[in-house]
Amino acid sequence: MPHTLIFQVDSFTDTPFRGNPAGVCFPGTERPSEWMQKVAAEMNLSETAFLLGGRGHYSLRWFTPRVEVELCGHATLAAAHILWSEGLETEGADLRFDTLSGELRASRGSQGWVELDFPADPPQPAQAPEGLAEALGEKPVSVLKCRYDWFCVLESEEAVRALTPDFRALAGLSSRGVLVTAQAGSSEYDFVSRFFAPACGIDEDPVTGSAHCCLAPWWAEKLGKDHLTGFQASERGGVVRVEPRGTRVRLAGQAVTVLRAALCG
Repeated sequence: MPHTLIFQVDSFTDTPFRGNPAGVCFPGTERPSEWMQKVAAEMNLSETAFLLGGRGHYSLRWFTPRVEVELCGHATLAAAHILWSEGLETEGADLRFDTLSGELRASRGSQGWVELDFPADPPQPAQAPEGLAEALGEKPVSVLKCRYDWFCVLESEEAVRALTPDFRALAGLSSRGVLVTAQAGSSEYDFVSRFFAPACGIDEDPVTGSAHCCLAPWWAEKLGKDHLTGFQASERGGVVRVEPRGTRVRLAGQAVTVLRAALCG
């Protein structure tokens, strides 16, 4: 019975066991969604990416342990990293991915960074849902809404880092997740963030690339900068460089492979 290649990659970091771990799976042939969902549950990572294709052009889907998602940054970064590092594509060759969010692109940046071309998702003013502040344990300075998530601005980096949310209460809100952010307290980064998605089976996502599609245009406008660096202040932590480009956002991060395996099921 042929084996299915599967990898685990830590994204938005150059250090093993930091950043956000993602699965990258190459089924070889079309597989049912139910099979991919079971593999993602078995991997038990925030997302596992599934790729079919070749010669720089792939179909790409992402699953949490519980559901399929429409957009995922760190697993896309992980997929590009594996395609290049494992010799499945020429090192640095431009990559295209057909996804539920349209075509996404990846290219090799300087010093081994991976650059992703994603759709921008500027947050819009919105009425905060009932119970949001209580679930977070902190009253936001302002609340906005992105396509998938609530976007909460807090008073300081310290407030972001100190949050201890009620995940069960957050899971009851009508969104994929809740993104919290504040301006960074030091010159090393421009902004900090955290991301909670218990409704998708992820209490806290370590580093969320797709959330930076919202963070990038918002902070670029607030700070008057075109190139910014964000730090996601989870326990594992991770760095995302962002550059808004009109209706698109350039996200950049590093990645390191921590597991190569063959799936027998």
